[in-house]
Amino acid sequence: MLRLTAEVYAEVVAHALSGLPHEACGLLAAPVGAEQVTRFFPMRNAARSSRIYRFDEVEHLRAERTADAEGLALVAVMHSHTHTTAYPSPTDVHDASAFDPFGALLYVIVSLKDPEPALRCYRILNGAIAEEPVAVGE
Repeated sequence: MLRLTAEVYAEVVAHALSGLPHEACGLLAAPVGAEQVTRFFPMRNAARSSRIYRFDEVEHLRAERTADAEGLALVAVMHSHTHTTAYPSPTDVHDASAFDPFGALLYVIVSLKDPEPALRCYRILNGAIAEEPVAVGE
């Protein structure tokens, strides 16, 4: 299960919308040993594309170092889909397998296909996609 504070949820959706017309991306972190995500690291889509995303390497490294310094663990990758539903594309599955071969991370997708953004979460391991519930609260 992915647990987000209301503030982090709002930040993720706002970042997805602000990235238009391109996909937006970022990383989510939680205190080490805790379940609730308390920090969102918005990142620039280095691909500058409405169909794919790529982390900027410098921003990615900066987010990892900041999370470590704050006692946080990176627990999820976020990106938006500008034209499709919040479900992993074949590219998303391929990238997850290359970036996270042990399935340690969750993958959050915010769909901007409809007027109301839709956020869903998945675990991707060995090409298999499993949806994870999302809880938003304090």
